[in-house]
Formats: sequence, C-alpha cells, structure tokens
Amino acid sequence: MASEDVTREITTRTENDARELLVRTFFFACAALSIATTVGIIALLVFEAMKFFSLTAPLLGVEGATVGVAEFLTGTTWQPAGAESFGVLPLVSGTLIVTIGAGAIALPLGVATAMYLSEYASPRARSVLKPALEILAGVPTVVYGVFAVVYITPFLELFFPSISFFNALSASIVVGIMIIPMVASISEDAMSAVPDELREAGYGMGATKFEVATGVVLPASASGIFSSFILGLSRAIGETMAVTLAMGGLANMYNLLDPASFLESGMTMTVAMIQLLFSDISGGGIAYRALFAVGLLLFVITLAMNVLSDLFTRRYREEYR
Repeated sequence: MASEDVTREITTRTENDARELLVRTFFFACAALSIATTVGIIALLVFEAMKFFSLTAPLLGVEGATVGVAEFLTGTTWQPAGAESFGVLPLVSGTLIVTIGAGAIALPLGVATAMYLSEYASPRARSVLKPALEILAGVPTVVYGVFAVVYITPFLELFFPSISFFNALSASIVVGIMIIPMVASISEDAMSAVPDELREAGYGMGATKFEVATGVVLPASASGIFSSFILGLSRAIGETMAVTLAMGGLANMYNLLDPASFLESGMTMTVAMIQLLFSDISGGGIAYRALFAVGLLLFVITLAMNVLSDLFTRRYREEYR
C-alpha cells in the first residue's frame, strides 16, 4: 500500500513538473517572440537607413543617389519628388510644434483630472469617471482628425481669421485631447499609490485638502507623473492619422519661438512617412530609403525620451514600506 502511494506521488509530481515546464516554455516563447520582433524592427530600420546615407551606403554595395548625414539632419527643405531634397528639419519642427502644443494642453489638464480623481472624487464618481476617461482613449484617431477638421478649425477661424484650413494649432488641440486619458490615468495611479499616512500627517499639521494635494501628494508622486508626461508626449510624437487630417501634408519650416507658426500648415515625420509609402516611388530608390531614415530618426527620438523617463523615475522614485 505504501509503495502504491509513493508511486502515485511520484507520478503526480512528474505530471506537475511537466505542466510547469510546458507553461514556462510557453511564456518564455512569448517573451522571446516580443524581443525578437523588436530587434527585427530595429535591425530593419538601421539596415535600410544605412542604404540612404552616403557614408554607409557603399559598405552595403548600394548604387545610386545617397544623402549625407549632415545634409539630412540640418537641411531645411523636404522635397522627395522632383528636387529630391531630403532635409529633415521641417519635419522635426512640425513634429515638435504639435508635441509642444499638445503637451501644453494635455499635461495640466491630465494632472488636474488625476488630482480630482485621486483626492476629491467620491468612490462612486471615480467608478464612473475613470472608465469614461479610458473609453476616450479608445476612440479611433481618424475620428479625432475628422473632428478637428469639421469642428475645431472652423471654431478657431472665429478668433484667427488668417488661420490656414490645415494648421498646427488644430492638430495640437486634437492630439492634446487624445493623450489626456493616458496622462490622467497614469498620474492618478501614481497619486493613489501615495500612502494615506502622508496625507494624515499633513492634515495633522493643519493643512487644507488643497495644500495636502499640492504640497504632499503631488511631490510624492512626481516620478509617476513625469513618466506619464513622457509616455503622453511619445504618443503625440508618433501620432499619424489625426495630424494628417488636421495639419495637412505640406512641409514647412516652423519658427518654434513664434506663436503665429501654429496658424500655418505643415508636416510631421509620421505624415512624411505615410506620404513616402503611398507615393509613386520605386522600391530601391532614394525616396524609398528616406522612409526608413525618417523612421529611424523618429525611433531614436522616442527611445531617448523613454530612457530619460526611466532615468528620472529611478532617480526620484519614492519607496514606501
């Protein structure tokens, strides 16, 4: 009898070990697939972009027209067709002006919304408002673009008669609305993670609710709020459809110090990539290779922002026990 129990226990343990191995292998395969996909995308961007630059194209045996790195990064004219001028600064300035405008709208509104949800809203109100806010994040971006063209731009014309039909201000507003849910949701999670003991200590010293929210909770959750800023701005940098519809597709070198620049049409890096992809270009031509060069630059900018966010979070993260 004892021998049968031992045999049964060994069999059960072997089956459990086999299941654990199968589950572990499955999850490892999922993680490896995600990493391999990321590495593959980066390798493709780098490899194809190298064919675009005159410094690296000969190493790959590429013949035909190429562009210098300095010419690409400092050029102020973007005309892939005809003149074949590939200065990326107009695209970068268009991307920056939309990102700055969207950030100026989304960051204060997102933090204020998060503070209300975390510190002022009742549990019943929070249970309704937060899901509604997250639903806003699920609206297709093309819908935001149509909303900008049909409603936002005509409204702006009442205050700025000289505004272009396609303009950076309308694109900034609609992208800012798009990233508010991301900023608000992540910031609210960071504020909710602050221990109640800190709030009670503030109240014990005679502070008002507003003083506790702004003087205790806000600084204590600064790292999480900053991370939400970076993620929101990264989303703004990579936005395509809404910007295409609201801002237009004409490359324009913006003066970021002139507020009137927001009233002009322009083009972001993502819009330029869409135009290159769907234009009449040959698969091995310089315009086709420019698509990957712009994509690589966009990837580097986004990666740098995320690395900055991670460094800031590690440096200023508060750990509570």
